[in-house]
Amino acid sequence: MDTRVDEVADGVYRLSTFVPEIGPLGLTINQYLVTGDEPLLFHTGPRQMFPQVREAAARVIDPASLRWITFGHFEADECGSMNEWLAVAPQAEVAHGQTGCDVSLNDMADRPPRVLGDGEVIDLGGGKRVRYIDTPHTPHGWDAGVLYEESTGTLFCGDLFTQGGEAPALVERDIVGPAIAAEDVFGYSALNPAMGATIRRLAKLAPKTLALMHGPAFRGDGAAALRDLGDDYDRRTRERMAAFEAQLA
Repeated sequence: MDTRVDEVADGVYRLSTFVPEIGPLGLTINQYLVTGDEPLLFHTGPRQMFPQVREAAARVIDPASLRWITFGHFEADECGSMNEWLAVAPQAEVAHGQTGCDVSLNDMADRPPRVLGDGEVIDLGGGKRVRYIDTPHTPHGWDAGVLYEESTGTLFCGDLFTQGGEAPALVERDIVGPAIAAEDVFGYSALNPAMGATIRRLAKLAPKTLALMHGPAFRGDGAAALRDLGDDYDRRTRERMAAFEAQLA
């Protein structure tokens, strides 16, 4: 496996590894590196993938200069190598929401994590500012959250819009259809009545770039894509509830 490095927005780099064995089409596992006076890594990748992700990051920054480590939720592909990164970068801190810190990171991280409130901003310097947004149970974990970089309008989506197969680093095509197809295959989301509304709330940011963890980065009308995805999850929730009620009848 080879980890590619591509700049998908100004000072935002996608580190991407395609794993053909996952699912019927294979799956990309992406990390995103945001440069600035205090560089930030969104997703770390699995622990066993750490050497190649570190080498990829070194094409952009000195890994020892990494200051912030963040991710969507506690899961191996999101944060499996966070402690390896903490060992390499002596000034780095893991940063996440209250729930993620309370239930996992206070114990699992080798250094105490920084708790981020919903809407809290970290100024990375160099014009980069990232805002943390709680998205509980969207797409699955109760500790879920996303990150929004304000200067470039980049939303780091975590597992939202997951799609199979290998793709270019940055696309301007439909990403909702492939995400719907991936949900049909994997059924990875924790369907709940608030899910559609949570995703549509993100649309109010009007992001210019959607940085997918499993798939390409997307440039275009991010708000429309988020609204369409939220509508599809509303449909799925209605259908699931109707099927459940029919079983009870």
